Amino acid sequence: MKIGITCYPTYGGSGAVATELGIALAHRGHEIHFITYRQPFRLPAFLPRVFFHEVDVGRYPLFEYPPYDLALSVRMHEVVLAHRLDLLHCHYAIPHATSAWIAKEMLEPTRPDIKVLTTLHGTDITIVGQDPSFHAITKFSIEKSDRLTAVSRFLQQETISAFGDTGSRIEVIPNFVDPAVYDRARYPGSRGAFGDGRPVLMHISNFRPVKRVADIVRVFARVTAELPSLLVMVGDGPDRIVAEREAARLGVQDQVMFLGKIESVAPLLASADLYLLPTDRESFGLSALEALASGTPVIGARAGGLPEVVEDGVTGALCEVGDVEAMAAAAMRILGDRDLWHKMSRAAASDARARYSLDDVVSRYERLYADALR
Repeated sequence: MKIGITCYPTYGGSGAVATELGIALAHRGHEIHFITYRQPFRLPAFLPRVFFHEVDVGRYPLFEYPPYDLALSVRMHEVVLAHRLDLLHCHYAIPHATSAWIAKEMLEPTRPDIKVLTTLHGTDITIVGQDPSFHAITKFSIEKSDRLTAVSRFLQQETISAFGDTGSRIEVIPNFVDPAVYDRARYPGSRGAFGDGRPVLMHISNFRPVKRVADIVRVFARVTAELPSLLVMVGDGPDRIVAEREAARLGVQDQVMFLGKIESVAPLLASADLYLLPTDRESFGLSALEALASGTPVIGARAGGLPEVVEDGVTGALCEVGDVEAMAAAAMRILGDRDLWHKMSRAAASDARARYSLDDVVSRYERLYADALR
């Protein structure tokens, strides 16, 4: 098949999943065309059967806000015609599914057979889609998609609640992980990456408010007071300064490392003892899945789709949102019992491979594409 993929190319779960899916499909012999405003951050410079088409937005002075959604529609239209694509797979509803519908309308005289598949990732439904400014267009866009998927049962139900029976067409296809990449045994030297053998707690994100990064620092401060540890924060975003200030306020700034944006996180996760994700609105939790596959137990919040990924008491621990004391206690319990840690580490890696392997999930997308084209 010839598949166009549109996603947000910057750091974030939806862009990472879209890119990894495209790469996996190309390995299976499909022709993949990424259509977006920048090369996706996890996309190498060159891969066979993978192409990148940049969306150029004109900077006409009349436009206070350049109309990216319209420029994207035009680029989709051009790429479908030039490369005879079979379908457009849009990751994140707004504006990608809207732009795809416009492109499909433009293609009606020559390519009425083009199909649009939309994958809902989370905030496109839970935050953006429910904003009064975008609710109607989000509902319209998912209704006009030929096929719909969501990354978790939680998100499927959120879509039904927000947009009515539209959500009943959604097939739940979860995010996935490549077990060959996220394998602790593959990075034997990573354990010493941070020096003196202290336990390493880790968090990776785009540092948005929803991630509650100040809670991460508060959990860590309680843990390191009892068990000297190191906190490694990977990524960047608006709340990084919040985390830095909280570390300084609590006097643990010398034990917290801010590494900034790093593309290849598998070696880092292989060096971690625990992964922290106290988010209050996580539709899936891709970074948590990558941690689990790496044999790193997860301490997280019982919110959104995260309980579908982390099995409380088996592959990590789940606490109520904002319960810093409970999260710290769970972290110290796991770190303080090496037998328990090893048991959880093995269970985490095994469960991630059993339920979320790349091959199984990509095969489900292939079947959905074929069904749409029929």
